Amino acid sequence: MAYFVRSGQVLSVKFREELAKTYQNDILEISFIMAEKVTKKTNFNLDTEEMFKVGLHFGHKTSKAHPKMEPYLYGARNTIHIIDLDKTKEKFEKALIFIQQLISEKKVLLTIGTSIQMRDLVKDFATKFGFPYVNERWLGGTFTNFEIIKKRINYFKDLKEKKQEGELKKYTKKEISKIEKQLAGFERKFGGIKDLKNLPDAIFVLSMAKDTLVIKEARTKNIKVIGISDTDADPTLADYPIPANDNAKSSIKYILERVAEVIEKTKQETKSKEQKTEKKSKDEA
Repeated sequence: MAYFVRSGQVLSVKFREELAKTYQNDILEISFIMAEKVTKKTNFNLDTEEMFKVGLHFGHKTSKAHPKMEPYLYGARNTIHIIDLDKTKEKFEKALIFIQQLISEKKVLLTIGTSIQMRDLVKDFATKFGFPYVNERWLGGTFTNFEIIKKRINYFKDLKEKKQEGELKKYTKKEISKIEKQLAGFERKFGGIKDLKNLPDAIFVLSMAKDTLVIKEARTKNIKVIGISDTDADPTLADYPIPANDNAKSSIKYILERVAEVIEKTKQETKSKEQKTEKKSKDEA
């Protein structure tokens, strides 16, 4: 049993104590350098100590490791790979810069998280900003056969509208039951993307290892990919990979919260700029 920290790592005293408290006698080898310095936060409010506390550093078993994740690893503890949080921070910053750009240009970001522990988080995050999302099984061909999918979505919306307007009352109970089941199925498949008129400009995949099909389709259609890459995934498949734990709810929650902060701030700044431009145009008129 061992926990490895790369030589030369700068960690705060508080972080050292947290590690010692967490791992206690399991620690056989730890190398800390210049403990006096406290880890600095970035403009995006990213802090490796906070990342550690919510478990972003925990990977999968070493036997499941993807070879292309090697640059993002510290080492292993109890046959579990440990992710280098400095690398996580570095890559996360790049992803957030790209998200800033997307939001400022009012482009479309589709969020995908189909694991059970992600479903509520994905829906809450996306609906907060009016973004499209998928939190159930990815329907193959959603991107590559988008025109066909759009027809199914339009049929779903039309059927839903008929129900809301009471047009289903003319059917028998058996027919209504059948339509209700059909609507429930459509809601699971298309509920989060029912307002998606065109292919998104980018996707945010919360588990690259699980949702490989959506990544493949996105790359085929030249859609930018932001993705959380655990130790069993290939980070090179994403334009903006975020090496981190994709299993723990606390890890996903932390990442979504940081992304939400950036989106909110960018939306406010964009709105403020638009208002100033509008005011200037009126004053000059």
